Amino acid sequence: MKVERIKIDSEFIRLQDLLKLSGVCATGGMAKVVIQNGEVLVNGEVCTMRGKKMRAGDRARFDNTEIEVE
Repeated sequence: MKVERIKIDSEFIRLQDLLKLSGVCATGGMAKVVIQNGEVLVNGEVCTMRGKKMRAGDRARFDNTEIEVE
């Protein structure tokens, strides 16, 4: 499994934007679809909220890639 670490300078980043920023989704539209289809895990649980606020220490997993927010 590939692990990406994304450092943020703000309090949070929305899940949809995190998937785009990390490169696991090419577009926001693709991110929206995979999230709504239940293909993304946040901290080990399926998450269908594309606006989910991801804070430092949170993890998202999609398509054999884990993204850690720092």
